[in-house]
Amino acid sequence: MGRRWRLVAVVGLTAVALLPAACGGPDDDGAGADGGLQGDIFVSGSSTVEPISGLNAEKFSGANPDVNIRVEGPGTGDGFELFCNGESDISDASRPIDDEEIAACQENGIGYTELEVALDGITVMTSPANDAVECLSTGDLYALIGPESQGFDTWSDANALAQEVGGTGGFPDAPLDITAPGEESGTYDAFIELAGFEDIGVGQGLSEDEAATTRPDYQSSPNDNVIIQGVEGSESSFGWVGFAYYEQNAEAIKAIAIDGGDGCVAPTRETIAEGSYPLSRSLYIYVNDAMAAEKSALKAYVDFYLSDEGFASVTEVGYVDLPADRIEATRSTWRSA
Repeated sequence: MGRRWRLVAVVGLTAVALLPAACGGPDDDGAGADGGLQGDIFVSGSSTVEPISGLNAEKFSGANPDVNIRVEGPGTGDGFELFCNGESDISDASRPIDDEEIAACQENGIGYTELEVALDGITVMTSPANDAVECLSTGDLYALIGPESQGFDTWSDANALAQEVGGTGGFPDAPLDITAPGEESGTYDAFIELAGFEDIGVGQGLSEDEAATTRPDYQSSPNDNVIIQGVEGSESSFGWVGFAYYEQNAEAIKAIAIDGGDGCVAPTRETIAEGSYPLSRSLYIYVNDAMAAEKSALKAYVDFYLSDEGFASVTEVGYVDLPADRIEATRSTWRSA
């Protein structure tokens, strides 16, 4: 069994912070009895970004014990639903906000600031025992998990479709046991987009909506640790998670290199940072502007998040730093907001 993600400890700490402040203190955000910050901050959204926000909550709360920070990771889509309803202060996101979510925020009068905070590479995985699979093209990914692969019970069931859509095929005659993110996850949406499913599917005669999805018949979960367990549990497994979750469990699972048209590239910090890994992406936080103006603790938390110590959390939990110019661009965006 692989080493489990340290996030369990972080969530435990931030959950404890939900206990009411000492009796006699003010209920609203502002200064506590000792003159320090106090108040409540609710962060929800991407389970991929959750470790970064959770560690920064732990660091920030250490210096500001009267600030109660709750960090949850139900998924990017679920997080944006809360955020655009005005129910959270920050929305963690492993993809940019989409048009429907923008419209929902506008309808509810929620103004926000988008802040890029880290880089990630969606890591496609199998069991180390599956030595027949080392590299997959985007056509192969479509053949295994795309909308036309429903009902494929073995890897070899996808061979003909892989050849049809420009993949390499040659898959083993072994059970295709898939555990992966579901539709509530930004990692699900980003995987479909980065792997080019829409282009492939439309080329196969599907509508854009039909093409921009996956087969429905697999074990889905918004919890990355559950996905890791599922991949560990089968010798011919298949799944994908953010790079940090793979790296923390690399002794128990195997990353599959991806060929986006320029040869097989494995996910590493270097290939993600330079963008040569085809499934590389940005990670974000979205801050409610009105709440940041109203809550001094929220503004201070975001200030900390974008400090050198806050950005250090990115690599401490296993993700990849933004280049220096993009860190400065994020800070500039926040200063302007």
